Amino acid sequence: MTTLHSVVLEVADGASAERFLAEAFGLTEQVRVRESSAETAGFRDFTLSLTVAQPSTVSSLFETAVDAGATVVKPVTKSLWGYGGVVQAPDGTIWKVATSAKKDTGPATREIDSVVLLLGCSDVAVSKKFYLDHGLSVARSFGRKYVEFATTGPIKLGLYGRKALAKDAGVPVDGSGSHRIAVSADAGTFVDPDGFVWEPVPSAVDEGLPA
Repeated sequence: MTTLHSVVLEVADGASAERFLAEAFGLTEQVRVRESSAETAGFRDFTLSLTVAQPSTVSSLFETAVDAGATVVKPVTKSLWGYGGVVQAPDGTIWKVATSAKKDTGPATREIDSVVLLLGCSDVAVSKKFYLDHGLSVARSFGRKYVEFATTGPIKLGLYGRKALAKDAGVPVDGSGSHRIAVSADAGTFVDPDGFVWEPVPSAVDEGLPA
């Protein structure tokens, strides 16, 4: 089974992006950053979602994200599916914080159950076949609309239609240039049909750690 080690956000200011991730969500390993000057504009065809256990956790993470400099895209609200909201980080990344629970069942925490990367695809069926050909396996699939892969590691992966993903996030679908993201995994090095880059898991030496 494919292991997703982390996602790498390519940002203009690495120190500021790392500070935001730590202050907003307490993320220090699942999401990494590196500096890039690649041109990008508008919707970058992906979102990152934090799924949590209860509404109070959603509210806590949402509030610290805003305090750390995020812009509110969708205020936290109840819905048929649960409770959640969407923010955009200063580096442009769109974050959704959500739970399927309607009520709190215990004390408020800041524990994140999973980090989900959703890739917006021009054709979900074409991208699904590409990933199957590269060794990934499907956990759930809803025709040409949505695919969730069976992976291990701290990141979960799904495919969604590009327009549907933008609508879900609450942002205009228009965008151009670099996605400014890479997936660090044990699946090899490749670029998918929508231009998303996959790269090997960095070694301790690559990350500046003792070998």
